[in-house]
Amino acid sequence: MEDLFRSYWWLLFPFGWFVAMGFQSLINYRRHRDTLDLLKRYADSGKEPPAELLRAINRQEDLEAEVWGADSESRRHRRDSSWPWPANVVLFLGLGAAFWYASYEDFYGAGEAFTIASIVMAVLAVSFAVSGIFSRRNRP
Repeated sequence: MEDLFRSYWWLLFPFGWFVAMGFQSLINYRRHRDTLDLLKRYADSGKEPPAELLRAINRQEDLEAEVWGADSESRRHRRDSSWPWPANVVLFLGLGAAFWYASYEDFYGAGEAFTIASIVMAVLAVSFAVSGIFSRRNRP
């Protein structure tokens, strides 16, 4: 067991990044939920919400525009010009198959490392497929 941690210590970094991004996503979700609840209270009482509250909803897009100097049209173009999800699925399935073959043949004596890489590529292919299938952008 000790050898496992000695050999794969570097996996702590992607795992740490994964946990940090999940926590950031949770915080952003709660912030947006609270902002929308406050807007709902203003709407229920018939009052006009302050302009700062309305700007808080779009703060993430405003920050992106400030950082990248992009308006909403160029952001939409950047989103629409990305690879279609089937191409991503095929790419990562191909990479996963190549890594699996390398692990099967035990290239360079690193069969276990290639097995892990093939599993990661397969999981990425599945995630692209699921997000592509359930994406709002692909609905008619």
